[in-house]
Amino acid sequence: MLARDDQDSLKRTPLHGLHVSLGGKMVPFAGYDMPVQYPAGVLKEHLHTRSSAGLFDVSHMGQLALRPKSGKVEDAARALERLVPQDIVAIAPGRQRYAQFTNGDGGILDDLMVANFGDHLFLVVNAACKDADEAHLRAHLSDCIIDSLQDRALIALQGPKAEAALAKLCAEAPAMKFMDAGPHKVAGLDCFVSRSGYTGEDGFEISVPATHAEHLARTLLENPDVMPIGLGARDSLRLEGGLCLYGHDIDTTTTPVEAALEWSVQKSRRSGGARAGGFPGAETILAHFDNGASRRRVGLRTEGRAPVREGALLFADAAGGEPIGKVTSGGFGPSLNAPVAMGYVPTSSSALDTKLFAEVRGQRLPLTVAAMPFVKNTYKR
Repeated sequence: MLARDDQDSLKRTPLHGLHVSLGGKMVPFAGYDMPVQYPAGVLKEHLHTRSSAGLFDVSHMGQLALRPKSGKVEDAARALERLVPQDIVAIAPGRQRYAQFTNGDGGILDDLMVANFGDHLFLVVNAACKDADEAHLRAHLSDCIIDSLQDRALIALQGPKAEAALAKLCAEAPAMKFMDAGPHKVAGLDCFVSRSGYTGEDGFEISVPATHAEHLARTLLENPDVMPIGLGARDSLRLEGGLCLYGHDIDTTTTPVEAALEWSVQKSRRSGGARAGGFPGAETILAHFDNGASRRRVGLRTEGRAPVREGALLFADAAGGEPIGKVTSGGFGPSLNAPVAMGYVPTSSSALDTKLFAEVRGQRLPLTVAAMPFVKNTYKR
């Protein structure tokens, strides 16, 4: 348990009072006091999101506006391309794209979402990295104005009934497709809405003025289809969706190719592309595209019921030999009623159905390389 002084030092999101009033079990996360679960429990919260709609507080994430000094959003896009391997110029107004900040070795400093709001770019970055990300942008993009939007909260509404729930407050929501993003009125409030999320389900992320965040959250929760969801179910949902968690499945030692994120790097930024390279670590990352990487992130399914947790070593054989890899995320998948995990193994051992062994409490448990996502996504294309 944290000492009282340590608890008092934690930051609070604009929805902190709501979490406490709903019986949220509060825990430290990325410097914030956050709900890990509510009285219903992680299992019910997880399954409710898969079958109905879950409401998540993600206000600890960083929200940034990247404004071009020239007034041309294309200039901000080209500037950002100096820091990420993605094609930012090609993001149309009203759309967003997943990206990564990379370092000189090709490792990932953070992953983020980038939206084109017409006259500027809107970025959402991870909570633990947001101060470093802002400093990184300021240090390298002198041709842009970087605004940290600290007066906004961020909530996510996820699940098959998310559209119907949001449509009652935002008439434009049903027309949005996966990765659409932009300013919209929600319950009369000036919000930024994207059709995206971190569960593998259809859903939305809503940036709302902090002073109105609790009112909007309570309004959404008045819908019987919507349940508050904590960090515990958020983690099990994203794991079933095969989605990376920064600091666990990706970090400064992993390249996008090693992390099986090749799909996120458009051809225009790869070798032979119109704007190939030009981002930190390009030499290493493009070499991985051209020649392959020595290791790869894979999905893992165990044969038994025992979950294989983060940090478990992976072996090629049931006995003897040196470890060949490590589990980076693992736990029980409520939708599957079975354990699932992700980890890194040599590329030569990454083919589907490859048999491996994880060391758990001194024993080696058999597992198999499996396709991801473990649960099929339901994004509205």
